[in-house]
Amino acid sequence: MSFGARALIRLGALKHNLEVIRRAAPDSKVMAVIKANAYGHGMVTVAQHLTDVDAFAVARVPEAVELRENGIEAPIVLLAGVMNVAEMQAAIEWGFEPVVHCHEQIELLQSVGSGKVGIWLKFDTGMNRLGFSPGDAAKVIARLASASAVGEVRLMTHLSSADELKSATTADQLQRFRLVAEGFEGSVSIANTPATLGWPEIANARREFGFTGDNWIRPGIALFGVSPFPDQAGADLGLKPVMQFEARLISVKPLHAGAKVGYKGNYVSNTDTQLGIISAGYGDGYSRHFRSGTPVLINRRRVPLIGNVSMDMIAVDLGANATDAVGDIATLWGNGLPVEEVAPWADAIPYELVCGVMNREDSEVVE
Repeated sequence: MSFGARALIRLGALKHNLEVIRRAAPDSKVMAVIKANAYGHGMVTVAQHLTDVDAFAVARVPEAVELRENGIEAPIVLLAGVMNVAEMQAAIEWGFEPVVHCHEQIELLQSVGSGKVGIWLKFDTGMNRLGFSPGDAAKVIARLASASAVGEVRLMTHLSSADELKSATTADQLQRFRLVAEGFEGSVSIANTPATLGWPEIANARREFGFTGDNWIRPGIALFGVSPFPDQAGADLGLKPVMQFEARLISVKPLHAGAKVGYKGNYVSNTDTQLGIISAGYGDGYSRHFRSGTPVLINRRRVPLIGNVSMDMIAVDLGANATDAVGDIATLWGNGLPVEEVAPWADAIPYELVCGVMNREDSEVVE
């Protein structure tokens, strides 16, 4: 390891987490969501090691093409769908499965001269983002039936608040979706990560909603060992962190009481102590919004961040009697320091932090 920040990716933990997710919904097919560079973990590498999922999902066509060009043969779902003729032709050529969420996409399908694609027809049940109104289901499905490019049709919706287990929002959305899915002769996908782990009725959606095809779950953040619930860490759910974001101490020196630290001198030491400088900053994906007091793990103890985060350095208070040395590893999040614990210190969510990591020159993938 060099002295720069790195993301150490543990693929063994990835496979462990997939098994935890499967146990939560044992009769479901798995669509592994690996958009945003697999939540910062490396999209191609993750896909190459998740060999026993039923499909992958990405946001956009270029991500899907990259997967195909790197030998990924599993079905690939385009969560944002296709938005022009070139993307539609790419979907046909590469065998992608676009989500259809607006009338313009139906018009694209109707304009295709040859070839077919399987589609995921998305309904907006209360997220108010992408999707058709449930009340338009019959009309939309009829239009799709007239498009020669349409192969198998499956249904999908997205839950806005499944991480809030006591909220009525999810129950309201499920009731709206039931009107579309009940009696549907095909596959359906409702459950994102929190729905899969927190709502058993969705894991048993075929029985609960009365459709005849497969029930597809769409795990994302939990694959990487991170909890989707605000009051739990991944370990509480039996998950293991896949990412170890770490750097090294590059300086240790005395810091006297009254001394100011970093840009603007916003932090003033109230005691004599030892100052540590760590080779990570916002240029590596360690947010500038982290406040003084943010925990960093060094030699199995938590020490506080002090002062403003720089582009590629942060300062920590090692303590007056510290024996840490230049070259020691500092864990910014990972084993021993969950990203769920760190995120609130930057007024962030764990998704944001792991997606924002810049894989530096010494990033490493291990089993």
